[in-house]
Amino acid sequence: MLMPPRPLSRLVLTATRGGIDRIDDGMVRLFAHRQRLAGLAGTLKRRAGLPQHDAGREASVQQRAQQLAQRCGMPSDSAARLMALLIAEAHRRQRGGSSSTPPAVFDMHNPPESGQPSSLWRLLPPPRRWQPLATRLPLPLRQALGLRLLAPAVAPPQVMRVLQPVLRRRLGIRIDDLGLDWVFELHEDGLHLARQPAEATVSGSLTDLLLLASRQQDADTLFFQRKLTLTGDTELGLTLRNLLDRLPWEALPLGQRIVLQRSAVFARSARDAYRVTRPAA
Repeated sequence: MLMPPRPLSRLVLTATRGGIDRIDDGMVRLFAHRQRLAGLAGTLKRRAGLPQHDAGREASVQQRAQQLAQRCGMPSDSAARLMALLIAEAHRRQRGGSSSTPPAVFDMHNPPESGQPSSLWRLLPPPRRWQPLATRLPLPLRQALGLRLLAPAVAPPQVMRVLQPVLRRRLGIRIDDLGLDWVFELHEDGLHLARQPAEATVSGSLTDLLLLASRQQDADTLFFQRKLTLTGDTELGLTLRNLLDRLPWEALPLGQRIVLQRSAVFARSARDAYRVTRPAA
């Protein structure tokens, strides 16, 4: 392609940037309109007694967007990430307008990490520095500890009912910065350690997995930002993601909710402070 001379290139660049700015403005307006419609849809679903999340509808939206992307010469995975963000924001909008939004155990709008990080947080090394110690634990002890921590979360009958679609499927969890992983299998009598490899595995840092478990971040946002990754059976992973959004947070014991939320805030505060004081790390 023949490029224009340098002075003309600058003019073309200015015009191109102006076009990009106009498209950006239009995208923001469209997004605001989509959010208003999502909020209205959430209200209508509540009045009709329908579930807030429709996995079939979300899959259809993703499929349509990816097909359109291919016709436009755009990578389908880029369209998938964009739609994942839009769906996540629609979930956030609908939860914000719902009376069933889980109550916070503490003020999540003013977490300790806001503002200047405390000097105490700066002294705490990130989880990856603890990896050598964590991986030295005997494997049976690590496996038993993971099961003991997670099994009570799925034990309530309300949670078991929601998780029926993944019954007897092997699901893996990997904490990347600690080098720890587990493979679980859900049975009628509760959670078990699986003997075979995982069919689908969710991986992420300790902090991001805690944020997900404590409902301070939703799965769609974390996957879109690539803070969580999914390997293996994608369909099973998407099913699990949708089920996580439907889990009744209030069914968990109060003590467990407090521990999860405070642990997530603690881990995020330490991570943010460490990044501020050690930007090269």
